Amino acid sequence: MASDLETKAKEAFIDDHFELALHLYSQAIQLNPKHAELYADRAQANIKLNNLTEAVADANKAIELDPSMSKAYLRKATACMKLEEYQTAKSALETGAALAPAESRFSKLIKECEERIAEETGDVSMQMPEALAKNDVPAKEIELDKDQPNLEIEAAPPKPAYRHEFYQKPEEVVVTIFAKGIPHDCVKVDYGEQTLSVAIDAPGKEAYHFQPRLFAKIIPEKCRYDVLPTKVEIRLAKSVPIHWTSLEFSREVAITQRVNVSSVSASQRPSYPSSKPQRVDWDKIEAQVKKEEKDEKLDGDAALNKFFRDIYKDADEDTRRAMQKSFVESNGTVLSTNWKEVGAKVVEGSPPDGMEMKKWEY
Repeated sequence: MASDLETKAKEAFIDDHFELALHLYSQAIQLNPKHAELYADRAQANIKLNNLTEAVADANKAIELDPSMSKAYLRKATACMKLEEYQTAKSALETGAALAPAESRFSKLIKECEERIAEETGDVSMQMPEALAKNDVPAKEIELDKDQPNLEIEAAPPKPAYRHEFYQKPEEVVVTIFAKGIPHDCVKVDYGEQTLSVAIDAPGKEAYHFQPRLFAKIIPEKCRYDVLPTKVEIRLAKSVPIHWTSLEFSREVAITQRVNVSSVSASQRPSYPSSKPQRVDWDKIEAQVKKEEKDEKLDGDAALNKFFRDIYKDADEDTRRAMQKSFVESNGTVLSTNWKEVGAKVVEGSPPDGMEMKKWEY
């Protein structure tokens, strides 16, 4: 049955029915989850559909099952180049080239990666704003082999088995997946330059896959995760210490300015003015945060982040926008909840007495 589905999937791919091919490969994988070839071919279908993080995850799975499969490294590199993760792509290409030295595509693509990496070495802090400003994918699409009914089947997106959330510190982002009682060997986490791939496959439970393209770049070798009794906690090391306004990449979300939160101690926190018509008792909230910091033994950065989250989580959309805009434009010295007041103007910085406002140099 799995082989029949694989044959139909290849036929669908040849006919450019990529959605159907993806659906058929997924069915075949359910029947034969240890077949590396299926994951490599589904990665190819995902690339055609621009499901790039899913393609990287499929290629990684194929490599895990069969480390000698050169085309799996090629598929991984293809997706990573489209994601502008050239270091990761180059590493995959070099491994693939060693396995298939006669394949000329590897050397050509390694050269292209090196050119892209050279372009990025000028100023690392400018890489992400440039990437967000682009609407076109710069990496060339790699022509892959077409070894593959005319049915139109649309696979519904699966409902996540577990809830997740994130918070951040100046140097890292902490992602929490609330999965209770999961054995450590049932959790697999992979990191790319700007991708995260989490797979949880525990006996008797629905398989879970979380594969976002991240808001900004990370340092994969410095990332780590822990499987705890009630959750999986993943720590992502930021490549540049900027504030992430969301966990996942979006072209509609602009990069915020760099904020040195670590330099703001509990005794130096700026006073945040309340706004009209919605008033917030900041003194009460800060007193509550101090109490929680004492009870939970949070350090200064974690306590400050919790302070912001507590305010932000119950606010409406306009209030959140006002908070983000005022905090970023004032370099962390003003926090307003009045969108009508701050939405139409640039919020000027207002440093506390005895402190001097300085602009960040990029």
